[in-house]
Formats: sequence, structure tokens, C-alpha cells
Amino acid sequence: MRHISEIPVADLRAARFVLCDIDDTLTHEGRLPAAAYGGLEALRDAGLAIIPITGRPAGWCDHIARMWPVEGVVGENGAFYFRYDETQRIMERVYARDAGQRRKDGAKLAELGELILTEVPGCAISADQAYREIDLAIDFSEDVPALPREAVTRIKQLFEENGATAKISSIHVNGWYGDHDKLFMARRFLNDVFSFDAEASPREVIFLGDSPNDEPMFAFFPNAIGVSNIKAFADRLASPPAWVTSEPGGHGFSEFASLMLKARNAQ
Repeated sequence: MRHISEIPVADLRAARFVLCDIDDTLTHEGRLPAAAYGGLEALRDAGLAIIPITGRPAGWCDHIARMWPVEGVVGENGAFYFRYDETQRIMERVYARDAGQRRKDGAKLAELGELILTEVPGCAISADQAYREIDLAIDFSEDVPALPREAVTRIKQLFEENGATAKISSIHVNGWYGDHDKLFMARRFLNDVFSFDAEASPREVIFLGDSPNDEPMFAFFPNAIGVSNIKAFADRLASPPAWVTSEPGGHGFSEFASLMLKARNAQ
């Protein structure tokens, strides 16, 4: 991973979309710094389309799509995207799986959650689970004392042994049924909303993330950036981001935003 100051200025000027994780990418130590939110606003004012790509739940994503300076949000690790039409005052909700399948998946995940709680002492169902529509989030460090890596790995294994997909974030292990992920739904959003083919022009997208559940995005986008706390997961990433910030979390995002705005203002 090379420092973001080495990103070619031409790439920064050519970018049209900024996609970013939320937890420990926009936030820092569980809070959203003013500098990070200000960076979102400044980038949008500069003409960039901002799209959070998060593991957070549908309830949160409804709020984010309505009230943040964003074009929409991909949530629950790619299970859906929400986009608010301010003119018509309508929330567009697009899901990877149909309603009937989501109900069946939810019943299986509820049973699996009980098994995981029994098998891995100290973990918990995430406090935001009540606001989720698709996945199951197991908390290993947000509202519980941080579990050792071995326990986190075991949670992921239990999901997978029971036929679910599982990804590790900085605070949760998220599990779901289906082959969707952050990249799948990010690409669908870009195509549906902007008629943009990310495979044809990947350098027009910059993605920022911080943990293993962002790896599909890191692998696909040549200008993927890790905020500095990504280094804690370096040995778990087969496909690390190309670039890294000096600062962690939302302060790293603000660092990137300043770099991007400087490059674009110099045109």
C-alpha cells in the first residue's frame, strides 16, 4: 500500500464517484467526526457522487439516504440499495433477493444466531439487529469486550458451515444467504442510477474502506484506499487497497477529501 499522496493527480481529477465504508472509515472510535462529514459535503459540492457502501442496517440506511449529502447508500453488505428522490419524496429500495426469499433466510439466520451465541462465549447479537432486513450481525467488539481473533474466526466459520456467506468488519461478523456482496450492489447502483459501467471505467471510482468485508471493493477498483487502521488487518487481506492514508477512520477520510479537492481546484 502506497501513501495517497502518490495517487496520480490525473486520476483524482478524472474521478466521478466516491464510494466509502462507514464504520471506522467515516467514523473514528464510534463517532462521526465533523471533518469527515464536512468532507462528504465538500466533495458533493465539488460535483462528485458520494455513495456509502456499508454493513449497517436498513433502518440506518433509510436515514442516511434521506439526510446525508449522498446519492444513495448500499447497506447490509450489498443486500440492497436505498436512494431518496428529493423531488418526488420517494425512497427507492432495491434488494438483491425477493421478499419471500428474505423471509426464509431470516428464519434460518435467527436459528443460526442462537447457535453462534452458544458456541462463541462473549459475542452478542448486534444492537442494531432490530433495524436489519436481511443479514445477521454478530458483535465482537462494538458493545462487548473485544474478542480474540480466534473467536472472530470461529464466528465466521459457523456461518459458513451452515451455508451462509460471512464477512468480518471492524466490529461485527455479518452473515447472510445469497452471493451478493458490497461490490455486487455497488456496481448495480452505479449502473441503475448513473448508467455507469464500473468494469469499463473503474478509474472513475474511488473507494475507501478499512476492513476485510471491503476486500471485494479493494480487489476491483484500482484506486481503492484504506484509511490507516486497515493496517491492523493487513495479514488477512489477499487483495489490499492500492493506497493508504496517514490518519485513521474519519480523519483519514478527511485527509483524502482535502487531497481530492486540492487536485480538482488546481485544474
